[in-house]
Amino acid sequence: MLWQALFILTVLLVVHVPLGDYMARALDGGRHLKIERALYRLCGVDPDSEQDWRHYLLALLAFSVVSIVVLFGLLTFQGVLPWNIGHEGMPWDMALHTAVSFTTNTSWQNYAGESPVGHTYLTLMAGLGVQAFASAAVGMCAGLALIRGLVRRSGAGLGNFWVDLVRSIVRVLLPLALVFGLALIGLGVQQNLSGPHTVQTLAGGAQTLLGGPVGSWESIKLMSGDGGGFFNVSSAHPFENPSAMTNAIEILLMLLVPTAFIRLFGRMSGDLKLGWTMLAVVAILFGLLLTAGNLAQSAQTGTVAQAVGGQFEGTETRIGIPGSTLFGVTATASADGALNSSYDSFSSLGGGVLLAAMMLGEIAPGGTGSGLYGLIMAVLVAVFLGGLMVGRTPELMGKRIGHHEMRNVMLYSLVGPTLVLTFTAIAIALPEGRSSMGNVGAHGLTEVLYAYTSNVNSNGSAMAGLNGNTPFYNLTMTVAMLGGRYLPIAFVLALAGRMVGRQPAPATAGTLRPHGINFVVLATGAALILALLNFLPALSLGPIADGLTR
Repeated sequence: MLWQALFILTVLLVVHVPLGDYMARALDGGRHLKIERALYRLCGVDPDSEQDWRHYLLALLAFSVVSIVVLFGLLTFQGVLPWNIGHEGMPWDMALHTAVSFTTNTSWQNYAGESPVGHTYLTLMAGLGVQAFASAAVGMCAGLALIRGLVRRSGAGLGNFWVDLVRSIVRVLLPLALVFGLALIGLGVQQNLSGPHTVQTLAGGAQTLLGGPVGSWESIKLMSGDGGGFFNVSSAHPFENPSAMTNAIEILLMLLVPTAFIRLFGRMSGDLKLGWTMLAVVAILFGLLLTAGNLAQSAQTGTVAQAVGGQFEGTETRIGIPGSTLFGVTATASADGALNSSYDSFSSLGGGVLLAAMMLGEIAPGGTGSGLYGLIMAVLVAVFLGGLMVGRTPELMGKRIGHHEMRNVMLYSLVGPTLVLTFTAIAIALPEGRSSMGNVGAHGLTEVLYAYTSNVNSNGSAMAGLNGNTPFYNLTMTVAMLGGRYLPIAFVLALAGRMVGRQPAPATAGTLRPHGINFVVLATGAALILALLNFLPALSLGPIADGLTR
């Protein structure tokens, strides 16, 4: 894992400043490209009009509703559409769950791609692939709106949702997906439209292999925080992830845009020191998670683990334990549901680390845009606490944070824990929920807790011991994904609406400056305490109890 980690860290450090600066120039202001103007005329959008937070939110929700309806129709009728490769249309509850899942950037799949009701080539390219771009861009739009709310000193406009959406896709996501898609295909990731074909195995048997447009899907699924697998085992499949180099690139893709978005914030706000401070908080949180994950996975607990020298169950032998741990921590910390090993086969405490990464709110570094606004919320909590400790009105970038602003921050912070714990309790209490559990006791609780944590936080990774393809889980997860995605965005935009146009107060000797080691420690502690206060009881009953009893 060491050389992969060094490669990833080196590339991130090299591209962090130029990519973040480019994104700031490309996404905020400037002239419209010809193709962008054509799209605006086609959709009847005035690209030069500004929207306040309510109109921005309504446009975002309207786009998401239309996306769900269109994708639901594609999945329901995919059996009679071209390029169906013999697959049937999805049952309505699975189709609804899948449509909401990919539109909310969650991409939890209650089906295997190889199954008769799995996605077809058409639904992958025209449905799931489109939403990989669109749902990631929606998160970027919310992040941009919050930055403008913090930066602008006059007016009520937060930008134009349609302009932010188009620019995010055309200027950032599409070029990066093209470059890395070609790189992955060149390194052996499959890309064809040949359909299933049967081959002879070395043992003299026959095996049916599913082809498809994997390479073009792989780059955007990882970069966007989408994470949905073309194959059931996702990036553990050699057609999706054939070598150590592709494994390193796929980990890099999950971190690339979210970390660059922090630089974008520093550039747009004019406070590069704050950007570096926030990046330091992300690095510390990610480092803590990775260290804890490696310690848990390298511990030789139990007879089998001691005999083989580690937690090898469910691990792809081409990748190994350290590479699987790095991938798993990256995927859960970056709001990406991809996997290159079985998370249900992680050690009890190792699975708890993956849970903790999501329970932090996925801010280390989180998803495209969503990671940034989640991180800003944690920074606002730290600013508020710091202001109370020194007896000053809390301020961020000179703008005072009062009780109205903190109400939005607290409501944002409570959405995730409320939805996760409520739906987990309902599933454990009802026979419809318990009937899908492949395990009993603490590990069974962990699987259910993991499922709703993944859905609410728009992650999409899963512990395979839980059968989610039932009407109960399809529908409850659908509600959890909708609430977990759009309620936080609503509070983020409401906060931006309160902050925009507010004149900053002049800095004085008593102003708490969000820079330096002290503030890094304060912000990191605030993020950890928020997660521990909300989830420590559930973690104690689930992965911690499971680890102590094995």
